[in-house]
Amino acid sequence: MASSITSLLLLTLLLCSLCIPMNAQADKFTKFKEAYLKEVKDAGIVGSSFVFLKDGKTVAELHYGSANLEKKQPVDADTIYHWASNTKPFTGIAIMQLRDRGLLKLDDPVTKYLPELRAVHNKFGSMDEITIRHLMTHSAGFRNPTWPWDKGEDWEPFEPTEYSQLVAMFPFTEILFKPGSKFSYSNPGIIFLGRIIEKLSGEDYEVYVDKNILKPLGMYHSYFDTTPPYLLSRRSQSYYIENGKRTTGRFDANTGITVSNSGLNSPISDMVKYLNFLTGSSGSPPVLGGVAAASADGVVKSDRPLTNADGGMRSAECRSDQVPYDQILKRSSLEEMWHPQLPTPVDANGNSGFTTDIGLIYFLNRRDGRTFIGHGGDQNGFISYIDFEPATKQASIIVFNTNVIYQPNTPPDRDVVSRLRNGIRVLY
Repeated sequence: MASSITSLLLLTLLLCSLCIPMNAQADKFTKFKEAYLKEVKDAGIVGSSFVFLKDGKTVAELHYGSANLEKKQPVDADTIYHWASNTKPFTGIAIMQLRDRGLLKLDDPVTKYLPELRAVHNKFGSMDEITIRHLMTHSAGFRNPTWPWDKGEDWEPFEPTEYSQLVAMFPFTEILFKPGSKFSYSNPGIIFLGRIIEKLSGEDYEVYVDKNILKPLGMYHSYFDTTPPYLLSRRSQSYYIENGKRTTGRFDANTGITVSNSGLNSPISDMVKYLNFLTGSSGSPPVLGGVAAASADGVVKSDRPLTNADGGMRSAECRSDQVPYDQILKRSSLEEMWHPQLPTPVDANGNSGFTTDIGLIYFLNRRDGRTFIGHGGDQNGFISYIDFEPATKQASIIVFNTNVIYQPNTPPDRDVVSRLRNGIRVLY
């Protein structure tokens, strides 16, 4: 009898010890949810979404506010956001696909495919010395913006619509530093990668990526630039807030020839499939979609539990038509993109404190013996960050349809986006 009681006590203690980490994890996400809802509301953010995944399973999902104030359209998992520079990794994946098919080498000179670049002024040497790898590490020496105009005047073009417009400017363009010597974020460099993809594939960039990445991943509601009519009801408007005043961004802005930089539009329900591809997790985690629309006060109508009835995390749904990840890009090639190439003090959106290195397109943040990979996007009022830790198969997305513009030199601890990014760090 005493032996049975002892065994029962030991079993109870064991079960309790297993519950503590799970309760602690749930408590972390509960605290983040409270902070998230308060931060976005206090900052005046119109709409936002957050998802955290582990092992291909949805651990937390939050949707806040409105996708379109005029239409009284609530945010949910099917809300289509503009992902801006989070398009760039898709361009990088496409380049690696072409490399694996033997159509190019990363150390090929860019002029092998785009000889017109020889018209650019390079006081550091020949334009033939600039390689595809330089473009993928933002170290080729090209300027940051596509256009040199950035004063916000009404007459300034949003983005060039024809490649010939860039070519016409090559004789008036210069390389700013010795290629390969340092990181300096450059949008034109990614345009050139998109152009190479088109030349080697014989297809428009958008068509190639849709056929070779989006469709195989099951991202059927993702597209570039102009929204097709049947998806317009899901498309988010964008907003700016400056000095307490809210203004509206351009709707369905055309990124023109910069589409390989920033043309992607996609709902969270599709982007989680991309995250699972990055972490190597099978299946696509179910998301709430329209069931989880944010209410008028910004609170998600029905929170999904973090665990199943048996205490385990919710499992992912597997699609029978899902293409094996290695048929999209070999795992070794994807991981090659995450090898550090150059030290990098700022991330894709120009913020410090969240990155240490640049890989091939992707940014690395190596801290406390761990390596986090990610990329950001910031354009036309939309801001987004995608982060993941391959070793633990954890990943997160946070996206806003509102850009809060702060005064120059505003400390990060007063920036709502930076505060929430630091809050997400704790969840890993």
